Amino acid sequence: MDNLFDLNKGKLGFGLMRLPKDGSGKIDEKETASMVDRFLEAGFTYFDTAYVYPGSEEIFRKTIGSRHRRDSYTIASKMSGWALSKEKSPEKMFEEQLERTGLDYFDFYLLHSVQKDHLPTYEKYDAWSYCAKLKKEGKIRHFGFSFHDTPELLDKLLNEHPETEFVQLQINYLDWTSPRVQSEGIYRIARKHNKPIIIMEPVKGGLLSNLMPEITKPFGNKTPASYALRYAAGLDGVLAVLSGMSTPEQLEENIKTFSPFEKLNESELEAIKEVKKSIEDLQVIQCTSCRYCTPGCPKKIAIPDIFRYMNEASVLSDKSRPKESYASMIADGKSGRATDCIKCGKCEKTCPQKLPIRELLEKAESILC
Repeated sequence: MDNLFDLNKGKLGFGLMRLPKDGSGKIDEKETASMVDRFLEAGFTYFDTAYVYPGSEEIFRKTIGSRHRRDSYTIASKMSGWALSKEKSPEKMFEEQLERTGLDYFDFYLLHSVQKDHLPTYEKYDAWSYCAKLKKEGKIRHFGFSFHDTPELLDKLLNEHPETEFVQLQINYLDWTSPRVQSEGIYRIARKHNKPIIIMEPVKGGLLSNLMPEITKPFGNKTPASYALRYAAGLDGVLAVLSGMSTPEQLEENIKTFSPFEKLNESELEAIKEVKKSIEDLQVIQCTSCRYCTPGCPKKIAIPDIFRYMNEASVLSDKSRPKESYASMIADGKSGRATDCIKCGKCEKTCPQKLPIRELLEKAESILC
């Protein structure tokens, strides 16, 4: 790999998916610009977006592309296979992405959320060959894919597509031994093929940064988020660790964690094991709030929000807050009730975590009402 893979000072990447919102629920452009400036000022350079992140590519243009020198940052975006159609070919999607971002090229470009169910679409539209063409034309500098499936499938794909330069994988200490996510297994396959790794969901959609104090006692005076990020970034072969930062406070904490970065020592790794066991004993729903499940729901059920409230109810001593949040969300028309689910299964087909969503929704009302 060439020196573009040297991301300057550190491995922290800024995920442009969970950006700060204003009072109307829109991305807060002023706050985002301030956070972006601080991120770059601290010596970090890697930003990550995707075609299907609402408003993300546009806010990149407004806060980064139009305000900073092109050689001062690196930007990754993704072709989202489930958004492809006869009307939206890979060519049209890519041109729209360039227009949204105001760029001439992407430093990193990925096929988004590659998994068994999405592969036929990428193959139907010859997306692999199209990305190779984009690289040859200089419109992308490096090609890879984000992945949500088994180690066996990852091994097969990397054998079939040696042109892949890097992979983006979900890795965190809770998923390391998860039979659904299999973080350790897919990590080992990427290392076997000598592919640099971008890590996504290091704090599992915020779950690992918002645990009860009783659970995180082994961490002492260090924050749960810092432990999770250091765990991920300390693995060999990691190019960058993405964090979807929503507030200046989160940004400052992450900058502190990576300035300078220190791997977890043996006693800290033992603390991770203790916390992991406590979480697993509580059987927390391992949803990352990616929201891939919500657009196709015929009953407009805000599945990730319901799961978040269920998680809160399982780890908080005061159960009133998640119950009130659920009731308010229903009253405001922001979601259908969990009991409205007609069990069509569309949500489970798009869930990267392979969660049994229909089964979990059956339990929601008894927990939140």
